[in-house]
Amino acid sequence: MNRFVWLFERHPLIFVHMTAALLALALGAVVLARRKGTTSHRATGWVWVTLMALATITSAFIRDYRMINLAGITPIHGFTVLTAIGLPQGIAAIRRGDVTSHRRHMRNLYIGGCVVAGFFTLMPGRFLGRQLWALWA
Repeated sequence: MNRFVWLFERHPLIFVHMTAALLALALGAVVLARRKGTTSHRATGWVWVTLMALATITSAFIRDYRMINLAGITPIHGFTVLTAIGLPQGIAAIRRGDVTSHRRHMRNLYIGGCVVAGFFTLMPGRFLGRQLWALWA
């Protein structure tokens, strides 16, 4: 059976989280690379914010009892907290016209919330990491 179908059927919350996170990773790279301040930038930026919010909300309900945790909450959940705080701050910054702060928040959210969190999520001992590496085994 296809691993993605299996994941969707067995762990729909993790599937939604993974899908939102991967789409945010790809779209975030596009948003960061393209010209800023355009209608296109604003539209794709809002889609990215929505994907990040979805990934953040779903991650709050994902538990891992295999690593050091407190009631299933692991150190990687720190990214959940940072993203939940940083997204509204980045939006507030651009609404008040503070482009520098907005740029810093969004770039940091992309690096921390997508790239670094994704790296830790896909490590071989973690659930999604085991699924990924099993594809090539």
